[in-house]
Amino acid sequence: MQPARSDVLVLGGGVIGLACALFLLRAGRSVTVLEAKTAGSGSSHGNCGTITPSHLPLPAPGTVAKGLKWMLKRDAPLYVQPRLDPTLLLWLLHFAGRCNERDFIATARIKTKLLLRSRQLLGELIRDEQLQCEFEDSGTLYVYRDTQNFAASHSEATLLREVGVRVETLDGATARQREPALNDSIVGAHFHPGDARLRPNKYLAELARAVREAGGLIEEHTSIEGFEVEAGRLQRVRTACGDYAGDEVVFALGAWSPLVGAQLDLKLPIQPGKGYSITYARPKAAPLIPLVLKERNVCVTSWGSGYRLGSTMEFSGFDRTMNRMRLAALSRGAAEYLHEPVGPEIEEEWYGWRPMTYDDLPILGRAPKLSNLTLATGHGMLGISLSAVTGLLISELLTGRKPSLDLAPYSPQRF
Repeated sequence: MQPARSDVLVLGGGVIGLACALFLLRAGRSVTVLEAKTAGSGSSHGNCGTITPSHLPLPAPGTVAKGLKWMLKRDAPLYVQPRLDPTLLLWLLHFAGRCNERDFIATARIKTKLLLRSRQLLGELIRDEQLQCEFEDSGTLYVYRDTQNFAASHSEATLLREVGVRVETLDGATARQREPALNDSIVGAHFHPGDARLRPNKYLAELARAVREAGGLIEEHTSIEGFEVEAGRLQRVRTACGDYAGDEVVFALGAWSPLVGAQLDLKLPIQPGKGYSITYARPKAAPLIPLVLKERNVCVTSWGSGYRLGSTMEFSGFDRTMNRMRLAALSRGAAEYLHEPVGPEIEEEWYGWRPMTYDDLPILGRAPKLSNLTLATGHGMLGISLSAVTGLLISELLTGRKPSLDLAPYSPQRF
């Protein structure tokens, strides 16, 4: 039986897969998206929805020392579950090797260029496709309670300015005036006016709507069971719902990329970084500006429709346990900074796995050995922030146009 065929077959219906599908449809290609669950139900569903060119790389000077200090603290912002896992150990060794000033600055220069372009494209995409997702040009406020930590953060603010990100440095009184939800413990903050926010689940739902309205097919509850490769091409994708094929195939499977990619002999250095969030009904004193509470690494976002605390990074494989201690750390951390840290009612407690590469850069480009397979994965904590530029770059690559940004730093061949 012949497989169902389209110009492009996209594996994965998360934010990256949907964005790639939409840009390819806009470029005139027919597209089918395969999603094991429902579109947009993966790691982007429960994040805090901030669009952050201000986000600096995770492998940074001092990160290893912090990680070692936090190893035995299960509610620490960064936690590695002690276990014998050679793949994780190798990943951590590569990650540790990049926690130096030279690599940190080099990665920031590369990544910020991608983030700034995506920030511009995202605003245009939301406007042009009329995506109703509570998008606002809100900026973000990185907030400090410790004087030494705030003083040390000025070097990061300087680096951001050097790479083209606007930063306003505020003393404690000015920060509290700018954001009345903050309490009197705040000693200073950095405001990033170019950042933005949206409601992630609404953005994902709107992307799926736009894909369908443009003629794309989204096949939900369609899990991948295997592949057929012939003459250096991916000829067929086998699923429980039948076989599919595409002249081009986009691999956008997020944290599951290494597991599925192993069937194609793809060695992808991606670890699932587990994050948590709690969504509340909106409190009366909800912040006007999205916040990053720096000492506790908690993100706080308000929308007209709700309020969310999120973050943490846990390397525990695909452990499906809802760690109540780590979840409670979010509200406990927020209470140190905010007059009203939680909302009147919990609407959702959530966890999900981010696809983390050890150099904190996404994997974008042609796969080795398979001429019609293109990788779009490894976006870490920034899938939503990088969704628009990824969609554009993948569509340019697959339609023969010159990529508008150099793809070499993100190539699968770099590992």
